[in-house]
Amino acid sequence: MNYISHTKIEKNQMLEAIGVKSVDELFRDIPEDLRPKSFNIPEGKSEFEVIEHLKSLSRKNATHLTNFVGAGFYDHYIPAAVDSLAGDPKFYTAYTPYQPECSQGWLQAIYEYQTVICELTGLDVSNASLYDGGTALYEAAMMAVRLTGRKKIIVDSGVSLIYRTMLYTYTSNLSIEFVETPVAHGQSCREDIYKQLDDKTAAVIVQNPNFFGAVDDYSDIVKRVHASGALAIASVYPVSLGMLKSPGEMGFDIATGEGQSLGIPLSFGGPYLGLIAVKKECMRQMPGRIVGATLDLDGKRGFVLTLQAREQHIRRERATSNICSNEALCSLRAVIYTSLLGKNGMKELAELNYQKAEFAKTILDKVPGVTVKRTSPTFNEFTVELPKNAGEVVHQLISKGFACGFPLGKFYKGLDNYLLIAVTEKRTKEEIVHFASSLEAAL
Repeated sequence: MNYISHTKIEKNQMLEAIGVKSVDELFRDIPEDLRPKSFNIPEGKSEFEVIEHLKSLSRKNATHLTNFVGAGFYDHYIPAAVDSLAGDPKFYTAYTPYQPECSQGWLQAIYEYQTVICELTGLDVSNASLYDGGTALYEAAMMAVRLTGRKKIIVDSGVSLIYRTMLYTYTSNLSIEFVETPVAHGQSCREDIYKQLDDKTAAVIVQNPNFFGAVDDYSDIVKRVHASGALAIASVYPVSLGMLKSPGEMGFDIATGEGQSLGIPLSFGGPYLGLIAVKKECMRQMPGRIVGATLDLDGKRGFVLTLQAREQHIRRERATSNICSNEALCSLRAVIYTSLLGKNGMKELAELNYQKAEFAKTILDKVPGVTVKRTSPTFNEFTVELPKNAGEVVHQLISKGFACGFPLGKFYKGLDNYLLIAVTEKRTKEEIVHFASSLEAAL
């Protein structure tokens, strides 16, 4: 019996075993345009051949590009010590151990991580981390719904569309009303937010710096939100907190963010780290788990998991989340990174990012046809208007060795000629000047 007929018999036997007559019947519940185009799978290869094939595919990734892309994920320098220390067996783990008190090294690392996040955000309590910035924002929204008993959430359109999409997707089966308010000159429109505030509002969500790079002081908005009985939620960029007013200083109840910028490589999109910190009044509705410090029977300091809020730990109806897994290795890298920099180092890092971005603005302002948008203050990311489609310019500059920014037309209608540019401490003066001259040539 040849291989093909043997395979056909095996397939028919499997179909018969599960009670269907054909492969088409097996996939009938899947829309036709989403079904596999073919099951003509090539023959297997040797280990060597597979490795060589994967290497050839990897070479198609243009990892040599000078990176000016941000949009929520940033190309920061990671000290070599982060990789070295993160691999220490006393700390190294990818996930929460299920006999946690046996893992004192891991628990201590998370305890220190929580402390760092509280210091950065100016809030009282942080948990042992979440998946990423988007799921952290979803968790914050659900906290607000539980704490207020209300089901209307106002979302500023300066919040990343990635986060907003995740927020709406995760809540699609819940009766929660979302209202989006526009930005005005790059910043949150107070008038529209105040118009939407009412006794049904659970929370107002903003981002600082927002997706356009604009920095804002939300203290006035937070006061109005609290006056209406709602909660104020901020999505933040942790590196910027070395320089900007913290969520705690502005009065926010909950702060979330993407922790990738704290010692975690871009890695083609993950894994990343979700930050969340809250006022102590909100603590018992926070998802995930908290590591606490205590004393053992001999009076020695030790660490324990406490306030575990998943349905596997407490009664299901009282659980605050079932998707609150802790990215332990990512949070470990974050605490090592921030410990290496220290308080003054975080300030210097933030200042360096800001100054280099301001230098880039000055250079790009001199490029004919380029308009740097200056209606709002920025941190290390800003918007420019080009005389042609920004997506086309991005494509052109790849051949020149630059990932030159994020074309805003991908997320916002009518902004096809707008480019979002991020400048981190890694970008040199020479790279910025070369980028500007290459952009001028492309235009």
